[in-house]
Amino acid sequence: MFSYSFHWNQAFKALPQMLEGALVTLQIAILSMAIGLVVALALTLFRMSGNRILNGFATAWVEIARNTPALFQIYMAHFGLGNFGIHLSPYTALLVGIAFNNAGYLAENFRGALKAIPETQTRAGRSLGMTSLQAFRYIVLPQMLRVAFLPATNQMVWAILMTSLGVTVGMNTDLAGITQELNARSFRTFEFFALAAIIYYLIAKAVTLAARLAATRMFRY
Repeated sequence: MFSYSFHWNQAFKALPQMLEGALVTLQIAILSMAIGLVVALALTLFRMSGNRILNGFATAWVEIARNTPALFQIYMAHFGLGNFGIHLSPYTALLVGIAFNNAGYLAENFRGALKAIPETQTRAGRSLGMTSLQAFRYIVLPQMLRVAFLPATNQMVWAILMTSLGVTVGMNTDLAGITQELNARSFRTFEFFALAAIIYYLIAKAVTLAARLAATRMFRY
């Protein structure tokens, strides 16, 4: 019969410590998204450039990021690069792995957004005397970001959840790492991980809501 005795008081006492870890989780997710956005824009331009080498590089990045496990990408950043004398801390390896993944997915989102914009937009800019780069920057890019904004929100949520993989490379300062250490000391697995799951859920919901509110203000017209 079911005889498990719950001890929620231990989990609630550790809540401040878990919330500190949640801040680290959010920090990694935000940084990885910022890096991923910049790289994704570069990859998108590479795929539009017509240069076979740049196009091939960007395509390979997207294919690897989208078709291999995120855990593999984090492992490669932490253990794989070590074989070449590049030793990253668990924090940095987790950040690099998630940013790599974000860039691949965001680049594909941007490519889809570009397809939704008629080519006549670029031609209109060129007819006004703009260069191709100016037409992309002032006409195409704002529309592309508008189309890709909400899908990018899903990637932000995914980045938050991916930070939990950091425990596999020794990350112990984020929410998942702190929860794992608390569980190892108390063996109250259900209480600590249930509380951590609720925190992850609330963070994800807050990010989604904030993104929707931001979209209504930024893309009002």
